[in-house]
Amino acid sequence: MDQLIAADPTRIGPYRLIARLGEGGMGLVYLGRSEGGRTVAVKVVQAEYAGHPEFRRRFAREVAAARRVGGDWTAAVLDADPEAAVPWVATQYIPGPDLRTVVAEDFGPLPEYSVHTLANRLAVALRAVHEAGLIHRDLKPSNVLVTVDGPRVIDFGIARAMDSLTGDSLHTRTGMLIGSPGFMSPEQVRGRELTPASDVFCLGAVLVYASTGRLLFGAADSGLNAHLFRVAEEEPDLTGVPQPLAGLVRACLEKDPAARPTPQEVADRTAVGQPGEWLPGTVLAQLGRRAARLLDWAPETSAAEPAAQPDLPVPSVPRQHRPEPGPPPPYAPTAPAAERSVPARGFGPPPAALPDPAAPHPRRWWGLGVVVLTQLLVLLDVMGFSTALPTIQGDLGLADGPLNPVTAYVVAFAGLLLLGGYVCDRVGAKRTVIIGLAGFALASALCGSAAAPEMLIVARALQGAFAALVTPSGLSLVSTGFTDPRERSRAFGIYGAVAAGGGALGALAGGWLAELASWRMSQFASVPLAALAVTGAAIVLPGRPSDDRGRSDGFGLLLGSAGLVALVYGTDEAGRVGWTTPLALCFLAAGVLLLAAFVWRTTRTSGTPSAGHPGWDRERLGCAVAMVLTGAGFLALLPTLTVYLQYVFGYAPGPAGVMLLPLAVAAVTAASLSARLQHRTAPRVLIVSGLVTAAAGTLLLAGIDPGSGYGSQVVPGMLLTGFGGTLALGPLFAAASSGIAPRHSGAAAAVVLTAQQVGEAVCAALLVSLVSARLAASSEESQAEQLLLGYTETLRWAAGALLLAALVSGLLLRARTPAAADNAR
Repeated sequence: MDQLIAADPTRIGPYRLIARLGEGGMGLVYLGRSEGGRTVAVKVVQAEYAGHPEFRRRFAREVAAARRVGGDWTAAVLDADPEAAVPWVATQYIPGPDLRTVVAEDFGPLPEYSVHTLANRLAVALRAVHEAGLIHRDLKPSNVLVTVDGPRVIDFGIARAMDSLTGDSLHTRTGMLIGSPGFMSPEQVRGRELTPASDVFCLGAVLVYASTGRLLFGAADSGLNAHLFRVAEEEPDLTGVPQPLAGLVRACLEKDPAARPTPQEVADRTAVGQPGEWLPGTVLAQLGRRAARLLDWAPETSAAEPAAQPDLPVPSVPRQHRPEPGPPPPYAPTAPAAERSVPARGFGPPPAALPDPAAPHPRRWWGLGVVVLTQLLVLLDVMGFSTALPTIQGDLGLADGPLNPVTAYVVAFAGLLLLGGYVCDRVGAKRTVIIGLAGFALASALCGSAAAPEMLIVARALQGAFAALVTPSGLSLVSTGFTDPRERSRAFGIYGAVAAGGGALGALAGGWLAELASWRMSQFASVPLAALAVTGAAIVLPGRPSDDRGRSDGFGLLLGSAGLVALVYGTDEAGRVGWTTPLALCFLAAGVLLLAAFVWRTTRTSGTPSAGHPGWDRERLGCAVAMVLTGAGFLALLPTLTVYLQYVFGYAPGPAGVMLLPLAVAAVTAASLSARLQHRTAPRVLIVSGLVTAAAGTLLLAGIDPGSGYGSQVVPGMLLTGFGGTLALGPLFAAASSGIAPRHSGAAAAVVLTAQQVGEAVCAALLVSLVSARLAASSEESQAEQLLLGYTETLRWAAGALLLAALVSGLLLRARTPAAADNAR
């Protein structure tokens, strides 16, 4: 492990780089850490390969396959960006030396029981690689890492991407050999099509090396051709291989691939291990010393060079690492002390040839303005339609049945939310926002001109569908556009303010438009706003294309979308006709089962949309549960306030919207505080504090006394709820979207918003059922009072949901500040 030099980047993709680990055939290898604290090995590609389209295509395909490899004895491929200016791949970091170092430098040949265990674990690893549809192609001692509990296989399948440059499995365009001749199968030497049996031959060669410390066919002093001839034609020399393993090793080294055992057969024949540790005590002690040095190691910083410097392009290898000018030798023998795949030839892009992929977009703050405008546009539509719903029902004769404009909008939005995240990752957030806004404008015009209930229902369903494209794309742009901790805090603070207080502005604008003009005008008003947002998006949003077009999980997408449709429709049906009706129960059960299957699938696959969540760790699970409860807690707020202001105080829709302004003012104030604190305060501190404050405000509003004044209870309740909601939502959105690769940010955003939508659907159904029950049991004279009681009862449930969200956040979210966590690592 070496210190970074001045020319090294400080970040590649979502990973902060902290050291150099070495050089390999593909490029430089860095030690990196994700925002969530995971340590990874980040490998970048040589400039020679980075500029080759065929390599990029093959690299993307092989990495996608490698991510499916499971098992305990492989180093998992966690992330990759084949379309970046400098392609890279991130794998699980294994804190141990490779087998070549252990045998050639630290210890010497391993004893029989160690080789026996090595054979078993490598066979199990190869089985996992082959089950994923891969062939390793480059199994050798330097691709086997040694740890206390067993070996780990790395670099499976990636070597194949470099073969495509000439179609020759042995040579690059420079004439240099790809792979290590001492660890290649006869069919690989001959240039024939490879099968999984090729890896079994390489396994036998590795076992010979581990047992004897020498290469299977010598050091190739006579040159390349003679060495390759021995690999292809001569019988292996197994002198020094322990007798109990010699037969198995000889079977692995059969020239005929069909005569070799399968990895499963090798694993079965070596399944009975030795008691105790698998390595000698001296080797274990050496591993312990290496681990201690790793814990004590820290990057160097100097007064002249700040610790956090701007990201730079991946450098070429310094002069002392480059080969001398002149034609390359036809063959460099693979020696145990200096095993390599290909000579280093300068890694990364030529100077000034490629842009820095990690550089922030220069118009990112203007882009955030476009995101805010799009979110306000959606909220304006939702709140304006809700405010004018009684008028709309009278004009068009809408019946309160299972198919109505509100249900059509919500079901379409929920059902297509995951698809919106998938489209965002496939075609890019900018294109998705433009498509969504254009479609939303057309649907709004159709809604405003609707002459019949059926036309209005179709128009509202289209509005919900296009809103499902815009919403996750906006969150994706925020999460990927701001990487500096302070800027990220400000951006998510603003986004949280819109989420918490934007509804009040939507109710204000929608109420005045409905009162001064008509409900149709409130729909037509969305058209020029959408046109303005489209223009802004086309000008200022970053035009970053999809980074991974080849991987998708269509079945997972179907599961999640169908589950949301069933759950949302089921809760709507339950709110209207009762929670125990057979139809509502069927839809609710189907929704829960399908969403559970979707969550389970996200832990088993690597395709979109589950790519945004490669695993439900404790923090990610906490964010999802907290978002469900938070969505339920905040949904009841604006409807209750609107009912109170209109039915208790007698305000018209326009003035009632003005009375909601304290909520928006509190949200803006909290956004400023959140921006100052997010990057230096533990997420759960802000989230828990905000949710508890919002719950207190909600309880204050739930205790409304019709005889009290507007300023005595309503204003304090709105201020507490708006302030606390924004204080919590900004860090909650930031925590839920942290540590996600940019090309999966749309899927991750959709999952976060899906959790919120589930909570809102449940709360909406609860609100409708409570209000309906009270109205059904009341006389005509007391209906206004019973309506208010139904809404305030829902607020008590909402306050409970917010307190439960605070409890979940306190138990599951990160306890340290981001800066402290980084320093501790």
